[in-house]
Amino acid sequence: MSQQSHSSPSASRASRSPAWLVTTIMGLGGITVSLEKTAVVPLLPEYPRIFAVSSDDVSWLVTVTLLSAAVATPIVSRLADMFGKKRMLVISLAVMVAGGFTAALGGTFAAAVTGRAMQGFAGAVIPVGISILRDTLPQRRIAGAVSLMSASFGIGSALGLPMAGFIYQQLGWAATFWIVALIALVILAAVFFFVPESTLRTKGRFDYAGALLLSGAMTALLLAISKGGIWGWTSDIILGLFAAFAILIALWFPLELRSGQPLVDLRTSARRPILVVNIAAILVGFSMYANMLVTTQQLQLSRVTGFGFGLSVLVAGLTMIPSGVAMVAIAPVSARITNSFGAKATMISGCAVMAAGYLSRTFLVSTVAGIIFGAVVISVGTAMAMAAMPTIVMSNAPRTDTAAANGLNTLLRSVGTSTCSAAVATILASITIGVGGRVFPALDAFRLIFILAGLAAAAATALCLLLPRATRHEATHPDLHAPRAGAGGAEAAASAPGPEQAVSVTGTLRAPGDRGVIDRGTVSVADLSGTPVDWDRTDEHGNYSVVLPGPGRYVFAASHRRWLPVSEVLEFPGTPGPHDIHFTHRLVLTGRIRHHGRPVHDALILLVPEAGDARAVSAVSARDGSYELPLPAPGRYVLSVAEPSGATHTRLVVLPSANTDVDVELGGEPPSTVLKI
Repeated sequence: MSQQSHSSPSASRASRSPAWLVTTIMGLGGITVSLEKTAVVPLLPEYPRIFAVSSDDVSWLVTVTLLSAAVATPIVSRLADMFGKKRMLVISLAVMVAGGFTAALGGTFAAAVTGRAMQGFAGAVIPVGISILRDTLPQRRIAGAVSLMSASFGIGSALGLPMAGFIYQQLGWAATFWIVALIALVILAAVFFFVPESTLRTKGRFDYAGALLLSGAMTALLLAISKGGIWGWTSDIILGLFAAFAILIALWFPLELRSGQPLVDLRTSARRPILVVNIAAILVGFSMYANMLVTTQQLQLSRVTGFGFGLSVLVAGLTMIPSGVAMVAIAPVSARITNSFGAKATMISGCAVMAAGYLSRTFLVSTVAGIIFGAVVISVGTAMAMAAMPTIVMSNAPRTDTAAANGLNTLLRSVGTSTCSAAVATILASITIGVGGRVFPALDAFRLIFILAGLAAAAATALCLLLPRATRHEATHPDLHAPRAGAGGAEAAASAPGPEQAVSVTGTLRAPGDRGVIDRGTVSVADLSGTPVDWDRTDEHGNYSVVLPGPGRYVFAASHRRWLPVSEVLEFPGTPGPHDIHFTHRLVLTGRIRHHGRPVHDALILLVPEAGDARAVSAVSARDGSYELPLPAPGRYVLSVAEPSGATHTRLVVLPSANTDVDVELGGEPPSTVLKI
């Protein structure tokens, strides 16, 4: 349910925060998260000496953060939809801060690993933060804010490498943890005092079983991908982890489909726009991470190889700053493209630019300027693609499930980055050259990585062509009183309702006469101009929840595969309220049985799916030969008729999804006839 009032002084102050301040805080939060992820990378060669452990042990500083983020991101995102996005954002940042100080002050390798595991909880900051922007900002500002926060991951990664190298040289390894923790603490305070809490909530209970199975499955998958190169891709433990992933996912899918309140709504995720962009997220994650992993390694490679440049950790990190600046600069351009042509155009353009950037990188390998140029081009494409993905997801997910939907997209992107990390490590270790008794990655190894990353970006580009054209402004709600061309001006714009005027409407889908509730139905809402506003799928108790952008009149339409759709125009004031929707007529398959033009009564009519499963329905014809059956799902069916005399007849019919009449003339058409209704 929506909470429309704020009682504490901090909440009141946050509700009055200007849009630019909220956007800035959220963007800095995303940058801080990516700083945390990249701060350990420049020091990985130094940690074995610092902690007196092996290089394989040191890899856990990266792996454990990846695993904890995979577990925390979908769970925290779902809890954000249920109990408050700001609340869960504060908790995630607090755990991140605690993890940073644990790693810095513990002084041991075990403390560092523990702290890095705690920092993984920050993986949910970006998807939850994007959902806050959608819920709290005016419509005209959402696209730009989402673009900036989406790009913040790449911005922080570009800045994190030189920053970590500089801090390590000046203050030591522990400072790389506690300085990032202090930055996160400042962001945490800013979120608490200046970011408003979203009033949108998802009612219901948390899906503990789904969370446990998904956490186990993703841990097994990412651990296998991350450690395959070290433990051996064909080793028993890696094969066992892949098998565990397959088993847990096989158990998780039917559990989520049966649940009325799943951790991840698979039916929503199967909608073409979300499905396409989630698959593309894996490819984009692979492609973008190659640029971050390889660029500094290429520049730091020794000059004795003939193609390396021998730059220090700090200088190589500084070469990534133009990429970060480019990502900031392209954010408003991405927003303009999205507002003018739709997020599909932004997504396709971004993936295509990434592919072009990798094409240039396969050739521009002889100068530092050429490498920086290629990295900048890829970063521009990355920023555009990452800005479009959450926009597309949010425009196709219910308003009350935006954090969970974004969390899944973020999780799948991490699968891509993990796969890229494993692929890069394998290629660099396999394609090598020997110089003066030393072994270095060969130039062909870098080129192969660029080709694979470019192919991933090109595949994402082709895949995104399947995205449907948006029917409304993505990730936004319609402005009921927004001025149309020539019809308003500044006064109308000033009177447009803001996000704080959103109205939450809950209710239940019911059968006629309140004879039970109807689950697995869908409720869609549009304004009187026909613009879609929100939608939701009912849970096992028939409950739905939609969010209206403000008071006014709306069209509510409810549908279910076994009931005739209903719709009504309703007017809502500026306060949340319940509204139950009643269906009136079942969807049925009707017809008449005749033999040589004469009605056949007491005939048995049997409808069986052509696939031959057990979902058969039957009826007996009335005196006038008429019959009525519940209308099954669309598809091909075998319609069998058994006359009282014992004679049988069959027809192959193709049923649509609307009310259908199938008249059968037993003495006329041959049994092989296909009747398309």
